[in-house]
Amino acid sequence: MRRVWALLPLGVLVLVFAEITVFVALVHAVGAVWSLLALAVTSLLGAVLLRREGIRGWRAFRASTEAHRPPGEQVSDSLVGLAGALLLAVPGFLTAVAGLLMVAPPVRGLVRRGVERATERRISSAMAGDLFGPRRVRVRRGDPVDPEPQHVPAAVTGEVVEGEIVR
Repeated sequence: MRRVWALLPLGVLVLVFAEITVFVALVHAVGAVWSLLALAVTSLLGAVLLRREGIRGWRAFRASTEAHRPPGEQVSDSLVGLAGALLLAVPGFLTAVAGLLMVAPPVRGLVRRGVERATERRISSAMAGDLFGPRRVRVRRGDPVDPEPQHVPAAVTGEVVEGEIVR
């Protein structure tokens, strides 16, 4: 994680350089007025979407908690929508394209599942169950496929069933 934070300034610098390059290329292609207008429209659209996604996310969160359902899916969906809207609000065409993709339903679902998986890796399984609901488990019956037998501690009794978690 420290490596990511250490490389963040370099990433921001590369993004700024790429945004300027794309803006200059667009100015040469369609003109300065149209380029500035497109930049203003994407930023304004991002600001409007920030408000809408924030309100929508809060309502979905409240509805799920009032219905006594785990709010994790609504929270992660709202975070992805807010991140996409924020990328749209930031002046720049590359960030606007990334923001539009994150707000589009197919990509939004993929990114949301990625956020959920990353969250599940960082928190305990009990907390993940509270946040995202019970996990579904697929169990394969039969002999384990592991060529090396694993040592089972003496405290574990009963039948050991191997399986994988499937959403």
